[in-house]
Amino acid sequence: MNSFLKLISLLLLATGSLNACKSPDPKGDSTIHWMSWQEAIEANQKAPRKIMIDLFTEWCGWCKRMDASTFVDPAVVAYVNQHFYAVKFDAEQKDSIVFNNHTFHYIPNGRRGYHELAYALVDGQLSYPTLVYLTPKMERIMISPGFKPTDGLMKEMRYAKEDIYLQQKWEEYQQRN
Repeated sequence: MNSFLKLISLLLLATGSLNACKSPDPKGDSTIHWMSWQEAIEANQKAPRKIMIDLFTEWCGWCKRMDASTFVDPAVVAYVNQHFYAVKFDAEQKDSIVFNNHTFHYIPNGRRGYHELAYALVDGQLSYPTLVYLTPKMERIMISPGFKPTDGLMKEMRYAKEDIYLQQKWEEYQQRN
């Protein structure tokens, strides 16, 4: 009977350990802590950290797919929450944003328009989804257009977070890793 109790105890411990492994985020968070642009700027002023911006639109199917797959992956959630301020930025939002003493507005353009800040972040090359990585000093690290599966996003985030971009171009890093 004593060995049976030990076995049960070991199984319970193992199960607890396995469950702990399923959630790599130490806080147990299961979603990315998305912020507004202003929230990220304020948080960055208090505790500097790199910023990852997800430029999306409400009509973008690939954006929705990335939200439903890549951005809910536990490894992605944990990495983003630990290393970045994550900004969800609707590139067609109508609210003006003041940043660095400049007011960025919505620009109507045919049936749809665009937000000037989104336009500025990607040098006018608007496509969705697009991720933009910034340093804590608000210097752009890279622009990354298109849908990203989990492994592709993890590679990009490591490239930005670990400052690999300071020694190696993204294309070289992508080929070697």
